[in-house]
Amino acid sequence: MAQACVMIFFGAAVLRASVTDLYLRYVKEGLRPFLIAASLLLIVAAVMTLWYELRPHTDALEDGSNPNDHAGENGRNSAEQSTSVSTADELHDEHSHHELRVAWLLLLPALGLLLVTPPALGSYAAGQAGTALTAEQDYDYDYPPLPAGDPATTTVFDYASRALFDKGQSIGNRRVQLTGFITPGPDGQPILARMILSCCAADGRPVKLGMAGNAPTDLADDTWVQVTGRYTDRVTRDSINDEEIPYIDVESWRQVTAPKDPYE
Repeated sequence: MAQACVMIFFGAAVLRASVTDLYLRYVKEGLRPFLIAASLLLIVAAVMTLWYELRPHTDALEDGSNPNDHAGENGRNSAEQSTSVSTADELHDEHSHHELRVAWLLLLPALGLLLVTPPALGSYAAGQAGTALTAEQDYDYDYPPLPAGDPATTTVFDYASRALFDKGQSIGNRRVQLTGFITPGPDGQPILARMILSCCAADGRPVKLGMAGNAPTDLADDTWVQVTGRYTDRVTRDSINDEEIPYIDVESWRQVTAPKDPYE
């Protein structure tokens, strides 16, 4: 029964996250159908387990023998053997009760997952890992034109890769608009960052972008901002993996709420 309850709570937590936008804090958007299917499977398995445990059980002799046939044999057992069996049964029952109480403690993490929502990866995770754009990766290809409009809305990853590996040629003098969160940079100054995923939050890596010009100051870590600026060839080095971090020359910025999908 404890196992079934854990499965129900865990399945309900996954289902709750899947039918809302909470699942985007853990996995990529395309995995939603698989999460819903997995959560429903857990709940169905839990209900079947509860039904099996709570259904009436009948004790019947499978071999069809008469219990009276064994009366003479049972009567030959000594009083000492009866006492020993009785004591062993009592110890077994006591041990089973202890196991049952411990098993129910498994509900605590399941309830925590259902009632408490961990935040998405942010500045702390970005500060523990080096920038995802490294010189070992091959970004030697023709970048498509930036989206239409002024400013052109793009991602932190797209701008950073153009700035590093295309030397800003595909950006030119156009203004770009990026959205990310604030995290401390190598020199302690705030930089713009965004986490990228290959599959789920477990493999999340930060893309870091320095800010020059009219950069935001005095903002708390994990504050989401939208910056508008132009390309600059200024770079710095990541203190964690010694890779280059490009900059953007900020013209204006504004504080925004966290996007529905915090990852790129």
